[in-house]
Amino acid sequence: MTSTTPVSSRNVEVLLVHDVENLGHRGEIVRVKPGYARNYLLPQGKATIATEHNKRMVEKHKEKLAALEAGRVKSYQKIADAVSKYSATIEAHATSDNHLYGSVVARDISEALKVAGHPVEAEHVRLDGPIKELGMYTVKLKFHEKVQTEVKVWVVPSATSG
Repeated sequence: MTSTTPVSSRNVEVLLVHDVENLGHRGEIVRVKPGYARNYLLPQGKATIATEHNKRMVEKHKEKLAALEAGRVKSYQKIADAVSKYSATIEAHATSDNHLYGSVVARDISEALKVAGHPVEAEHVRLDGPIKELGMYTVKLKFHEKVQTEVKVWVVPSATSG
């Protein structure tokens, strides 16, 4: 006598407490075989049974994270709007044929924007490579996947003679 429903189809839902490789990330509810949950995930403290209460708590947490993310995107958008109307000027030592002795990198652009009151970190600046000549450059800034803009950067010869 064989059963029409295979025993292996009876999975249990667990809430992951930690990231589990090839299964999911912390906070996710996943379906696993009862033996895997009973013998590995639960005793190791990597998961807990996904009760209705736990599921509600996860949803509330996700809503809070979404609200925080929306606030972060909104603040980045304000910064991006202000920076896009600004042009930074960076002084650099250069040769007579406009080649810089050093180079202008993301950190330099970030510092110039911070001095002007724009909280832009170096990791927000997207350069294809260091700037090695005097001139005007359009530099991309990426604050978030949803918030990107550009800023004009003028690299001018240093006023000090050297």
